[in-house]
Amino acid sequence: MTNADRERKVLDAVPTGLFIGGRWRDAENGATAKVEDPSTGEVLLEVADASPADGMAALDAAHTAQPTIAAMAPRQRSEILYRAYQLLHERADDLAMLMTLEMGKPLAEAKGEVVYASEFLRWFAEEAVRIDGGYQIAPNGQTRFLTIRQPVGVCVFVTPWNFPLAMGTRKIAPAIAAGCASIIKPAPQTPLTMLAFAQVLADAGLPDGALNVINATDAGGVMEPIIRDGRARKISFTGSTPVGKKLLAQAADKVLRTSLELGGNASFIVLDDADVDSAVEGAMVAKMRNMGEACTAANRFYVQRGVADEFARKLAEKMGALTVGRGTEDGVQVGPLIDGKGLSKVTDLVADAVANGAKVAIGGTAQDGPGYFYPPTVLTDVPVNSRLNHEEIFGPVAPITVVDSESQALDAANATEFGLVNYVYTRDLNRALRISERLESGMIGLNTGLVSNPAAPFGGVKESGLGREGGNVGIEEFLETKYVAIGFSG
Repeated sequence: MTNADRERKVLDAVPTGLFIGGRWRDAENGATAKVEDPSTGEVLLEVADASPADGMAALDAAHTAQPTIAAMAPRQRSEILYRAYQLLHERADDLAMLMTLEMGKPLAEAKGEVVYASEFLRWFAEEAVRIDGGYQIAPNGQTRFLTIRQPVGVCVFVTPWNFPLAMGTRKIAPAIAAGCASIIKPAPQTPLTMLAFAQVLADAGLPDGALNVINATDAGGVMEPIIRDGRARKISFTGSTPVGKKLLAQAADKVLRTSLELGGNASFIVLDDADVDSAVEGAMVAKMRNMGEACTAANRFYVQRGVADEFARKLAEKMGALTVGRGTEDGVQVGPLIDGKGLSKVTDLVADAVANGAKVAIGGTAQDGPGYFYPPTVLTDVPVNSRLNHEEIFGPVAPITVVDSESQALDAANATEFGLVNYVYTRDLNRALRISERLESGMIGLNTGLVSNPAAPFGGVKESGLGREGGNVGIEEFLETKYVAIGFSG
């Protein structure tokens, strides 16, 4: 079978409708939306494009299913998640191919995401049977306190295009574990992977209506009525800070529980006592994972003067050696950006930095031809006030700014409204702990360029969001605590 034949086979197997109440159906008005291959600009498939009425039908289905999934034994919910975990591994090759086709990331990275996404299913399969409560004697001895953990209710999820599977499982898995029905709206650029995953959950035995998938290009028109209805009790969103703020305002009307994983502007600090080779390897992970299209991507590189030249030279060598191309091709390490808007943003940010004095060590110019490709780029002498140091790049560009001291690096790193993650390289333990405590972010990568792990709490501070996903606190976002006072006369 040729690559083209395999791609067609994978695409032909994808359901393209709305998944509502356990059934695949067309949009109410028959509308469809095109899904594009970012490496060629060609249309892969057309999928159903939901209307507000379709959104309300999804809410009806989730509301109807809520008592059923809430009443399921924790072990039943656990077993559904574990079966889905197994099915993801059985279908990993096809899911990875599908993800590469609609999002652009190299096939090896897509396979890695399938494994990463599956771990949320396994983790929360284990957490489902560990939801606890309590029994306590009142301080005066006259009553007893009983505490019960119950599902929060119907959840609404909005996920981004950069990790089409993992951002879904990170929300859906704890919801199922806790006993919550849900509605998910994937990004319009990458709905196919989530549609395929909905079929995985159906095949794993998830009750009808416990997950509903609605693709919608009119996100606001479809989602706002759902949020303002009142039957949904939680919203979880991963995406930009401006959109997150709008959703937070809408959620306030009905006092919905809210989890927001928003923008990042991560700093990557390399101090003069760091292992430079290790720092370069970490930088490659923190910067180039997903072509830099990640909220955890290193956005600002602050390197102490004593190691700045060596770090820049070695990073440019590594970045320049990467192979750029269509993600389905052998040996490709860097795929296209998601769309023309993303490419234009990266091009403009680099042009602004160069115009203000930054020097191009490698890359720096978009390549001609089809697709939204931008080469791995390293810039040196980047001014602190450059747009690259204040706006999320979402592309394969590493801007290096030289600093003279630890305190200067800290001040620069904290000089942002964002606070998702920061990275620090140093061999001094006291220095590492001191900086980790002073950096204003929800996560720190200390001598590592990778922080994401299903077993760890993921989330930010300041305008990078609210709440945490993953880890043993991840399920807390989907549970309410009920207290029962018991009279006692013994």
